[in-house]
Amino acid sequence: MPVNKSPDKHTTLQLYIGTSGWTYDHWKNKFYPGDLAKTKWFTYYCKYFSTVEINATFYRRFKDRTYIKWKDRVNEKFSYVLKAPRIITHRKYLINIDDDIKDFTSSASLLGDKLGLILLQLAPRTKYNPELLNKTISLFSHPQKLAIEFRNKVWLNGEIYTILKESGAVYCNADSPKSSLNDWITADTAYIRLHGREKWYSYNYSGSELAEISSLVKYYSGKGIKRIYIFFNNDFEGYAPANALSLMELLGTG
Repeated sequence: MPVNKSPDKHTTLQLYIGTSGWTYDHWKNKFYPGDLAKTKWFTYYCKYFSTVEINATFYRRFKDRTYIKWKDRVNEKFSYVLKAPRIITHRKYLINIDDDIKDFTSSASLLGDKLGLILLQLAPRTKYNPELLNKTISLFSHPQKLAIEFRNKVWLNGEIYTILKESGAVYCNADSPKSSLNDWITADTAYIRLHGREKWYSYNYSGSELAEISSLVKYYSGKGIKRIYIFFNNDFEGYAPANALSLMELLGTG
């Protein structure tokens, strides 16, 4: 069972490595044993990983008892990340979302100290509007628990960096066919989201690429980062758990 360790002896670092979701049928016989009942998959997952990014909250609303169940299923070291609902980012494009954020964060708070972060993924077609972004961040009662992923490079500039830095919001450092990892640090928490490089979701990171990610983790550690969340979102063929385990081995957290 991995624990939160630091790859740098001079820095106390909480390192959370996991995958974006865990209920993929095609992980059977690749990550999950073929004879393991699906109802036991999450328990199995938690033997290896100390965090999970739940994307299902992006697509649909869950009853409060589900959040309570999630909280009760894990140990004290486990941390959840919840993806904010698409009505906020992909339907309303951050406009008139006060009640939507209030409702979602109220449910998310039921996770208590098991809630690590909320991921706000801006839609690619979101119009560039720094003032609106700043207002959106302010609607969250704890901006330091908000990570923001930009799907359009127009947002990656000094003005947006300053907004994140001053609010304490976490920059989501996304690796994908349309974006590359960078060295932005906007808070004492870092977030790395790995979608795949040449292909979305069906890309298997090589040993040298995982070493590159490991070097970024060590860079963060040297800059005084307290927590790092790393999620592999390349779920096809079970690449995500395999790559996550390999990265953990590289970092000495396995």
